Amino acid sequence: MDKKIGFVGCGNMGKAILGGLISSGQVQPGNIWVYTPSPDKVEALRQEYGINPAQSAQEVAQIADIVFGAVKPNVMLKVLGEITSSLNKETVIISIAAGVTLDSLATALGHDRKIIRAMPNTPALVNAGMTSITPNALVSPEDIADAVNIFRSFGRAEVVSEAMIHPVVGVSGSSPAYVFMFIEAMADAAVLGGMPRKQAYQFAAQAVMGSAKMVLETGMHPGELKDMVCSPGGTTIEAVKVLEEKGFRAAVMEAMVKCMAKSEQLGKS
Repeated sequence: MDKKIGFVGCGNMGKAILGGLISSGQVQPGNIWVYTPSPDKVEALRQEYGINPAQSAQEVAQIADIVFGAVKPNVMLKVLGEITSSLNKETVIISIAAGVTLDSLATALGHDRKIIRAMPNTPALVNAGMTSITPNALVSPEDIADAVNIFRSFGRAEVVSEAMIHPVVGVSGSSPAYVFMFIEAMADAAVLGGMPRKQAYQFAAQAVMGSAKMVLETGMHPGELKDMVCSPGGTTIEAVKVLEEKGFRAAVMEAMVKCMAKSEQLGKS
């Protein structure tokens, strides 16, 4: 990709995007400009990645073909409103602020702007992210393809409609927390069985990672993969029986329904 990329703000998620772009070879460091209010932070990024430090958000807006809004959601609209007059007509603005709608972004930037709302999750920090990409009507297919490629540089990405944002929050944005709880619970049980805790975390985490990889790479139904592990009269089916008795699936589904409802409520506030 030969486009110039700009970052206004660059916290943990912004840095994950920046690192993914550079390590994948999609964008050369010399084609990336970064501005944050902290000159020391920008200088540290320059030393680590070789990017161009910008003196202001407006400078980033003037130079970049694609501008990432990577500031906190509570200041996103204010920051974007301050740079809109510096943007070129064809510039694509990508917001990674949770809960900030396309309509709100257009109100801040202008309704004639190319805007993408993206929602990466925290595994992006270890190049295993899942990102939803929601463009407005002005974004071209080529621009969408560029955005998908950017987010796939540190994981997976799919284009979704804004109506699907709340399910995305439940199944991707918030779900690492549920998975971490599951890993912790499995490790606790292994510790109860006598295994050292550090080793228990390794076994539990690797099992979750490997199982997820099987779903993604085999294309098989999760239920079919589960059945492959459950030998007749064996240990696994015994554990599955207990999980079913305790309402494991129903608990997960109810938790996600509540999560989606909360996301919808916050989106209206």
